[in-house]
Amino acid sequence: MLQYIRIKNLALLDEVTLEFASGFTAVTGETGAGKSVLLGALGLLSGARTDKAMIRQGQDQLEVEAALYFADAQVIDGLLDAAGLPTCEEGVLLLQRSIHRTKIPRIQINGSMATLAQLQELGESWIDFHGPGEPQKLFQEKRQLEMLDTYAGNAKVLAVYGQAYTEWRSALREIRELETGERLDADEIEFIRKQIRKIDEVDISEESIEELERDYIRMSSAQELVVLASECTEGLTGEESVNELLSAVLGRLEALVALDAGSEPLLVRARSLQIELQDLGEEVGRLTTDFDFDPDAIEAANDRMNLWQELRRKYGGSVEAVLSKREELAKKIAIQGDLEGVLASKQNAAAAMEAKLREQASQLTVGRRQASKALADKAASLLQALGFKKARLEIQLILEAKLSEQGDSHCQFLFAPNAGQDLLPLNKIASSGETARVMLALKTVLAEADATPLLVFDEVDANVGGEVGRAVGVELARLAKKHQVLCVTHLPQVASLAHNHYVVTKSQDEDSTTVNIAPLGESREARLEELARMLGDRKSASARAHAEELLVGD
Repeated sequence: MLQYIRIKNLALLDEVTLEFASGFTAVTGETGAGKSVLLGALGLLSGARTDKAMIRQGQDQLEVEAALYFADAQVIDGLLDAAGLPTCEEGVLLLQRSIHRTKIPRIQINGSMATLAQLQELGESWIDFHGPGEPQKLFQEKRQLEMLDTYAGNAKVLAVYGQAYTEWRSALREIRELETGERLDADEIEFIRKQIRKIDEVDISEESIEELERDYIRMSSAQELVVLASECTEGLTGEESVNELLSAVLGRLEALVALDAGSEPLLVRARSLQIELQDLGEEVGRLTTDFDFDPDAIEAANDRMNLWQELRRKYGGSVEAVLSKREELAKKIAIQGDLEGVLASKQNAAAAMEAKLREQASQLTVGRRQASKALADKAASLLQALGFKKARLEIQLILEAKLSEQGDSHCQFLFAPNAGQDLLPLNKIASSGETARVMLALKTVLAEADATPLLVFDEVDANVGGEVGRAVGVELARLAKKHQVLCVTHLPQVASLAHNHYVVTKSQDEDSTTVNIAPLGESREARLEELARMLGDRKSASARAHAEELLVGD
């Protein structure tokens, strides 16, 4: 449930913090007052893409933040944990998003930096938008099938089927490649084996290549290393070295101690330093012999390094790439050794996978068939309340011989809004107003299977009014028993049924325009005035009397 939202510098809005309650919330206001600002803020928090034009004119940055409460945060916490983000504390999810004119946009989830993709993935779990364009999705058969599967509870079966379907398609591709690929002759096979032997000769592993590169550098720089080591030894312990200079200093320290016995610790430290210098010089000197490499070892390292460089250029710039190529070459040789046997084995495996897939697809189809009549009947019943007295809705299940990502069946929503009309696909007969009401009816029924906590409706009551508008409000209120419902509406019949009511106003002066969003709270007088305005005139006695009737009927 959305608990609060803070919006700053979004479009025409300066800053506002709104607290929300459960149930049905209506958002009303004059046309053009800026009701879309609230929806825009929710869209930003659910991962919608935007641009800097949304920032209020004269400001550098827009900010939106919200807190959502989940009685059961298991699903949200699972998504957060998978994304490496902090889980909810006491069921509360905190979202923040800011967009700056010159700086990089910032997204925070539960106080940690996050990506737009992560915000979008979370958004799919906590909010569902139903705007003016949403009913048009009903024209898409893919969307119709998604609705049917949601009602049928097919999510788990679909997930298992989808994974198996991807693996099956991959197996079929391998079979096609084997069937269409050319057979290798003896020379080609020997060439591939030679490439494998070259890779094996280098003895490739992350550790061995690191050691090879380290030894190669030392061997190729042996002469320079010997010179450097000799120079260091001479500087530490040779004539005119640091050690010779320190000997002179020791003589003066001994004279100092003879005059001041308290200085003896300094003399002790200096003598220790001389011993350490001598030891260091001898150790560096021994390096000159360590860098005297055997010519055969140098040649072997050079040959191995040259071969490694060749392989790296040919097959990729990493150990992983070269080893992957070796595996590919070895696989090709193995297949050529028994091409017919390998092909038969893969074909048998693919056939077994297909048989299993068809069982799962059949399970999906059974669930769809059972759910199609129930979903259509319940939605048709609601459509009668929404003004379609003789409407018919049918979900036709269509079987397919060929398997697809959705199984072996798809569906088509057929609709007849009036008596005597044939059932036809929605996109053939339904007007925008009719489609919106069909969508509302379906969404109301699907709410039984949909766990999304916040449903947002933007002018879902467009092109309706009177008793039908009232019926729309009744269904939204019924949806609010299982979900938090937010609806932007122009219909007083709908707004009067809301449990909570927000009004959007717009004020202008010579220099600026500002949008404000405010709750009407528990004030019956304020609600009456707003409903009367929506009915035509807040000062009209008849409009006010009608508003009274609407609230009494609530």
